[in-house]
Amino acid sequence: MHIHIFWDSLSPAGLQVPVVRNISAIFGVPATLDENPVRMMGYVDTRKQVDAQVLLDNLAAYKHRHDIREPVLIVVSQDLFRNGSSSVFGLARESVGGAVVSSARLTNEYYGKAGDDADLIDRLTKEGAHEVGHLFGLGHCKNHECIMFCPDNLDELDGKKKMLCDSCRSDIEETIDMM
Repeated sequence: MHIHIFWDSLSPAGLQVPVVRNISAIFGVPATLDENPVRMMGYVDTRKQVDAQVLLDNLAAYKHRHDIREPVLIVVSQDLFRNGSSSVFGLARESVGGAVVSSARLTNEYYGKAGDDADLIDRLTKEGAHEVGHLFGLGHCKNHECIMFCPDNLDELDGKKKMLCDSCRSDIEETIDMM
């Protein structure tokens, strides 16, 4: 069992290794890093965003064609949305074992602040691990510091720790042991 992380070529360079290592450490599961081979479909020109659900459809087809059974997380730079939301940091579909996270709204620059790679690594780790947690069957957690807490904004995301709470840790260990 391991986690595949596909890093899109337009995503911030030089951050891949620490993000992958952090996500691997949170779950205690090895993770591999590859350039994203999945076609970037779902761009909606009028919104200047990618429909995350369409991208996950393409990921599902890719996983099926290549017989990939382990969880896959795609990291992209394009802003994401899904039906019913103007934007999302990321989205997971447990049924196909695939998730996507975008760096677009995780950068300080998006909010008019000075760029900071450490902040972006922290946020990509937290959001990526959150989506991977869904792929392992975890739901949202009420503990504001847990990776599985669902933040409504960047401040709430920043308030999370790069770890699972005791309850979520117990649930994930049972799930991983069964895989």
